[in-house]
Amino acid sequence: MDSNKKYKIFIIDDDSFLLDMYALKFSQSNFEVFTALGSETVIEKLKGGLNPDIFLLDIVMPVMDGFELLEKINQEGLSKDSIKIILSNRGQASDISRGQELGASGYIVKANTTPSEVITKVKEIIANKKN
Repeated sequence: MDSNKKYKIFIIDDDSFLLDMYALKFSQSNFEVFTALGSETVIEKLKGGLNPDIFLLDIVMPVMDGFELLEKINQEGLSKDSIKIILSNRGQASDISRGQELGASGYIVKANTTPSEVITKVKEIIANKKN
């Protein structure tokens, strides 16, 4: 991972407490952080010019879940070069494989991972994608 580059991460979750906590943790780790509380505003933000290096998104959200959001991003050809990482409490194999089918480069189960470990895993995924 290029230590001088400040990666733009777009965190999408419907839990405002988690969203704020991850936003703080990532900004302390030299990421430029953008957030969306739920998936409704994500497409607007992307069409408005936001082009993050990384998406970190939850699956279980009202209105449009994370899988539907990934499908929509893919269909509309938005943020093609972004690294997409799922951060969810659902860790079933079927969910993980669906995430991979939709282009997710990583799948992190919230319940098994501390915020610091999430940051470490995101950095590992970035490093792997860059090589």
